[in-house]
Amino acid sequence: MTSDGNYVDVNGLKTYYEVHGDGPPLLLLHGGFGNALSMAPMRNILSNHYRVYLPERRGHGHTADIGEITYELMAEDTAGFMGAVGIERAHIVGYSDGAIVCFYLGMRRPQMVNGLVPVSGNFRWDGLTEHSRAMFEKSTPEAFAQVLGELVAHYNEVSPDGPGHFPAVFSKLQQLFLSEPNLTTEDLAAIKAPTLVLAADRDLMRIEHTVELHQAIKGSQLCVIPGANHGLVFDRADEVCAAVLRFLSE
Repeated sequence: MTSDGNYVDVNGLKTYYEVHGDGPPLLLLHGGFGNALSMAPMRNILSNHYRVYLPERRGHGHTADIGEITYELMAEDTAGFMGAVGIERAHIVGYSDGAIVCFYLGMRRPQMVNGLVPVSGNFRWDGLTEHSRAMFEKSTPEAFAQVLGELVAHYNEVSPDGPGHFPAVFSKLQQLFLSEPNLTTEDLAAIKAPTLVLAADRDLMRIEHTVELHQAIKGSQLCVIPGANHGLVFDRADEVCAAVLRFLSE
């Protein structure tokens, strides 16, 4: 099954989503500034094995910016989305900001989670490398557009808030990256779902932070893709998906 795009009401938020493939349900959660289209490299592989749902969160893609943006709110939106489309339980694979949403779902909505795969996620904002923090602090909407112009162009094309709204969303997400999340290892210990912590060896967060994340989630597995960076879900999607599929099949 392939869907070009649908909308569903989630607590008053008109949420855009796509569905691809057939099989057990799997939620694929995009990263910050991302959208359903940006996850196409992973979607194309995972949809051969699962019914892949790709919801776009508040302020991203086709889904409007309705005010505050926090990881906790986005996790509640995601849980609400699952309920709205009739998914009782699913595997959840989240990238970057989507990985942080995974943590909240695993902690607070365990009844909705089968397997959990956070990819390139940090559980504390200070888990970022010094270089990553400096990059976020100094970045501007204009500089971001020069580096990741396709994401900005797609936002400007499809956002219900219009192309002039991107700087407002940029400011909210920039502040989010520099102040959240603020989870503890004790918080993470509440995650009981089978979990694969996946990251690149040259990711935006310190490798020691990723190891700490893995150790905090009891019984979790750890997979570090060598020679990769934060773009691993795009340029190393085959390796990432091979690890995901191997883990979920177990």
